[in-house]
Amino acid sequence: MATTMAPGEERAASEVLRALARHLNCLNEDSKTTRRRALEAIKRETIDKGLSSGVLQEVFTCLLKSLLKCLSDPMERCRETAIHMLGDFIRCVPQPEDSLPYLMPALTQRLGGKEILEPAEELRLSMVEVLTLTVEVCGRHLAPYLDDMMKILQRTIVDPFPDVKRESCKCTVHFAKSVPEHFHMQAESLVKPLMQTVSHQHSRVRVSTIEATGAVIQYGTGKNVDDVLSHLAQRLFDDSPQVRKAVTVVVGDWLLHLRDRYSYFHKLIPLLLSSLSDDIPEISQRAADLWRQTGALWEQENEDDLKDKMDFLLTPPDLYPAGVARPGLGCRELVVRNLSNLLPALARDVVDWVAGTRVKTAQLLYALLLHAEDHCTQHLQLLLSTLYRACTDPESDVVTNCLRSAKLLGTFVSPEVFLKLLLVHLETPSSSSSSPHTPLMVLAAVLGGCSGDLLKPHLQKIADTLVQPDVCQEYQQAVYLDQLLSCVDVLLSLCEKDCGSVSLQLLQVLVTVQSLSTEPQLTDKAEQSVVSLCKVQGLATVADLYRQHMGQLLQWLSASQKTWTSYSPQRLQLQVIATQSGPVIGEFLPLLMPLLQNCLDPERDPEMRLHIFTMLSKLLLDATHTLDSQGRFCEHLDVFLLELLLPNLVWKAGRTAAAIRTSALSCLLALLQGGAIPPSQLLAVEERLSPQVLSALEEDSQLSRLLACRSLSNLLKLIGPSLHPDALNNIYPEVLKRLDDSSEEVRGVALRALGLWLASLGKDYNSQLYSQHLEVLFQQLLLHLDDPDSHVQDTVLEVLKTGSGVHPALLKQEVEAVRDKQRTPVYCDQLLQHIHSQRKDTV
Repeated sequence: MATTMAPGEERAASEVLRALARHLNCLNEDSKTTRRRALEAIKRETIDKGLSSGVLQEVFTCLLKSLLKCLSDPMERCRETAIHMLGDFIRCVPQPEDSLPYLMPALTQRLGGKEILEPAEELRLSMVEVLTLTVEVCGRHLAPYLDDMMKILQRTIVDPFPDVKRESCKCTVHFAKSVPEHFHMQAESLVKPLMQTVSHQHSRVRVSTIEATGAVIQYGTGKNVDDVLSHLAQRLFDDSPQVRKAVTVVVGDWLLHLRDRYSYFHKLIPLLLSSLSDDIPEISQRAADLWRQTGALWEQENEDDLKDKMDFLLTPPDLYPAGVARPGLGCRELVVRNLSNLLPALARDVVDWVAGTRVKTAQLLYALLLHAEDHCTQHLQLLLSTLYRACTDPESDVVTNCLRSAKLLGTFVSPEVFLKLLLVHLETPSSSSSSPHTPLMVLAAVLGGCSGDLLKPHLQKIADTLVQPDVCQEYQQAVYLDQLLSCVDVLLSLCEKDCGSVSLQLLQVLVTVQSLSTEPQLTDKAEQSVVSLCKVQGLATVADLYRQHMGQLLQWLSASQKTWTSYSPQRLQLQVIATQSGPVIGEFLPLLMPLLQNCLDPERDPEMRLHIFTMLSKLLLDATHTLDSQGRFCEHLDVFLLELLLPNLVWKAGRTAAAIRTSALSCLLALLQGGAIPPSQLLAVEERLSPQVLSALEEDSQLSRLLACRSLSNLLKLIGPSLHPDALNNIYPEVLKRLDDSSEEVRGVALRALGLWLASLGKDYNSQLYSQHLEVLFQQLLLHLDDPDSHVQDTVLEVLKTGSGVHPALLKQEVEAVRDKQRTPVYCDQLLQHIHSQRKDTV
């Protein structure tokens, strides 16, 4: 260990050593204080005096063994001083490697044993710092001490003290770079302790561990890449940006410099591409830079294979995503050549139980497809099945990224190819996805990435598939209908006027969505789509669109009418068509009436008939703008009344039959009020209609009785004066019974009906001949003139005043006969006064 020194330095070194002789002897004393003071004195006489490097080298050589012995001193302060002095000497001497034969075994004994000999955390840290310093200044001279270094690092990397872990990782990096030709022989032994530390709770420890892992793999044999990849992948989800950045840098460095990197491209590429979508711009930009360098290097190394592509594949594909920079050729080729290895693993991870993994996987899928471009075609089946599963994810970020990926498929893959698979999946969704709406969702996104010109030849096929009952009528969930609507909207926005050729099918789909939807927002959205369908064809109103297709729509519904039930979507479709088409429905009564006649057959599903009558009631209330918009409903009135309404008014036992009669009465009332029936036609069928209405006055249902009374009132308004006296005399006895009804509302309507009945008695009604009928009527009304309810009394009084014009003498006679028996004779007095004044007016 002798070194060549100048004569002056030799004398100076000798003087220093003579001065230190006593202090060195004191290091063997039993007194802790003596040993501590001796060490401090040695430090003052050497390190603190600023001696030349040559002198320090000689002094260090002589002091080394004594200082190393002090590393085992029982007193912590002595060990601390010795460690710091060792570090200072190593830093200052010109040939620190001369100390290695003694230094390394001593450090190995303290740090590399099975048991931790140094109990103080701070001192272990100081010793590892000295070791790091030794690696930095001695470099390749440490090659013979590979075993010792590995023993130390294996223990200190998993040291309980976080700072020791960090310093050990730093030391590992320097050591790997210092002796690369030897390091690889035992690099594998550090993998296990590093992986035990990589998930430490301190982010700075995790960063240091990742950096050390990068060096161990880089300068190792390369056989342990698989052992660390899963751990590094987990760190991509780390909450600390610095940790994620460290993973990005390490993986990028491997892709650029790892000796066997070609064997691991398919495992490393996903990690780096995942960082492209990191939330921190610094990380995503760093990942992009490393990825560009990786692609450029691979392109350079494989220039001969890429010669043709470098010359001809420079232009981006049509419809390339706006605002997205196209990856370089090398990057694209790397992904393409590894895609078959990447996609199966990605298909598994996209349904992982951890939400973060699913989000990262969905983002990675988009990046891969952006690189693969038209090479996606050969993997289309796997890609679609992956997208179907991912689109059911509860995490919106997963679904959003998957739909972006689906849009890329529409950009890069020919419609002829993707439609062959997608349309089949629509028809049999259970075979391709657990959720029936996902094929529709993916189809809408894929179509969105395509162009109208490319879709034009396939419009008919797409529309025919969407309108199939198994596709548009099979499911009623809002999410399914929403995606069905999205498909139509995409076609309208891309193909515009070309959609005229499939206008009928698109309208059928939109009608179905409206009929099955239970959410107002979805219904409004479908109505807006109908308006859009009008605009792309240059039609002014929705009515014009229905006029264009109404005949075909009614035939479409008629084709299946014999199988309709209350649950059939066709019944709802008819309702949407009839209500939304407005006046157009009145132009197609010859097609509509047979359909209604079949649906309202008394043998058909009662609940369905109930819904049909409700729909007709709404239409008939505004008949001039719906069924009678052309003034031709009268041509079908006989069929409507005699074959649709009256058979459903026939009494049958049961609550269901009663509900049908109620709905039929509601429809009749709407017909009488809506003005769609001329009095002459009503008079012609009155003989068959009145008995059914009169029998309805005895219904158990209050609503039925009320509707029957109102229907009679309207009938009397329309044709009362034209009715035969016998027909009139058949009406009032049934109405009189309703004056004792349990419902006050029914009583009130019945009284008004009697007033209309009396007003209907014209010249043809012989009051003398039918005086017995009038007598019964007056007597019953006078009974109710004494009703406890003043409102009823007032109404009865008005009705009797009307009757005074029919047979005043008979009414006077009946009033006088009961006047004295009345609780409130004032009403009788008013009536008599009215009769008297009426006679005066007549005279």
